[in-house]
Amino acid sequence: MNRKTVRRTGIIIFIFFFLVSVSYLGLAEYYKNGFSYGTWINDIYCTGKTVEEVNDELLENYSYDGMTLYDAEGKSFWISAKDIGFTYDFREALEAYLAGQNPYLWVGNLISAQKRTLLPVISYDDDRLSEILESSPAFQGKTEEERQVFIQRTGAGYVLVDERKHAFNKEKAGEAVRHSLADSETELDLEKSGCYEDLSYTEDMKEELARWEKIEEFQDCRIIYQFGEEQVAIDASVVCDWMDVDETGNFVYDETGNIQPDNAKIEEFVDELADEYDTVGKARRFKASRGEMITVEGGTYGNKIDREAEKEYLKAAFAGKADEIHTPRYIQTGWKQGRDDIGNTYIEVDMTEQMMYYYLDGKKELETPIVTGNTGRRWGTPEGINYVYGKAVNRTLSGPGYETHVNFWMPVKGNIGIHDAEWRSEYGGEIYKTAGSHGCINTPYGAMSKLYGMVEIGTPVVMFY
Repeated sequence: MNRKTVRRTGIIIFIFFFLVSVSYLGLAEYYKNGFSYGTWINDIYCTGKTVEEVNDELLENYSYDGMTLYDAEGKSFWISAKDIGFTYDFREALEAYLAGQNPYLWVGNLISAQKRTLLPVISYDDDRLSEILESSPAFQGKTEEERQVFIQRTGAGYVLVDERKHAFNKEKAGEAVRHSLADSETELDLEKSGCYEDLSYTEDMKEELARWEKIEEFQDCRIIYQFGEEQVAIDASVVCDWMDVDETGNFVYDETGNIQPDNAKIEEFVDELADEYDTVGKARRFKASRGEMITVEGGTYGNKIDREAEKEYLKAAFAGKADEIHTPRYIQTGWKQGRDDIGNTYIEVDMTEQMMYYYLDGKKELETPIVTGNTGRRWGTPEGINYVYGKAVNRTLSGPGYETHVNFWMPVKGNIGIHDAEWRSEYGGEIYKTAGSHGCINTPYGAMSKLYGMVEIGTPVVMFY
């Protein structure tokens, strides 16, 4: 290559680099008054734009209506941006970001774009914010000095009301709200933000807490009474009445420092329980086969709790902190336990209709006309809920002026029972009013033989007019 060619080539290279440098420096000068190449702020393309231009665009795309506060109970409170004179502007953040850009390094943005998220500068009327916060539910609570610790009697027993736990801190909440407003947040959970705290106790409060420990220990009872399908829990709502108190109403403590039970109150509770669940002779509502709901009173059938045995059991079980489901001891038991003790298997004797029915597990297995006691001679069969307490065949029934053989005999109350009556040719109707029995339930032979084979001893017999 000759010297002339070399010289020409050098001039061309010089001119090329000169033009590139001039262009590079020209663009650098251009970017001194605007944002550098490849700059994105809050998803807005800002290359070459001034602070004012970008600020206007950001303000157009930005909106803030306010913030919802949530307290520990989940209640919400709305703070309107308009009500506190909330304003915002990106100018200061944009100027700071622009000042940090080096216009001579714009070429670096060709490789990767400069994407930034900027928050506006927020301003609002702080006094108005304070007024609005003070009107919110969370800020309406008691002050630290007003928060107490005390024991309260409720329907569920004694409870401890500790207002020192999880107390709302207004100062922390105010700081959290202002910090959230500065970040334009739309929601603030005051509990998650650490605005609740436990306060310290005074000496008097500590004494009340010690007293509560004794009460809580006394009320910790886990005995459950089982009455058939029904249960009665002996819990705090019950045993809170068993605490022994002196003449001034203060609890009486034993030698170990624990609250002393009043055994008389425990015995009284057993009596109340027995009054509720003893069913012998009680009135019961019954759905008769004739379609009516009737009330049947009296009779020998039902459950009767052994009160004395249960009083001794409950006093010992409570003192020993028993944790159990307990079936009470009975002097007499019915077909079922609980208030609904008749169940779905029973004999129904409708003395007005002069009909008898037998139901097994709710299904009618037998229906027959009968003849009951002679009401004209005041031998009417008594009402009541009784039960089959025996079964016999080929019995001779006797009484004043009569002696009668029967093939099947099922006594239900004293000398009154259900039996066949082969001497009768008719049943039902109004025969019982003038030619009825001495009180027994006369039944056709065929029906009686079937009934005798189906019925078990203990089956309830519901007898009514």
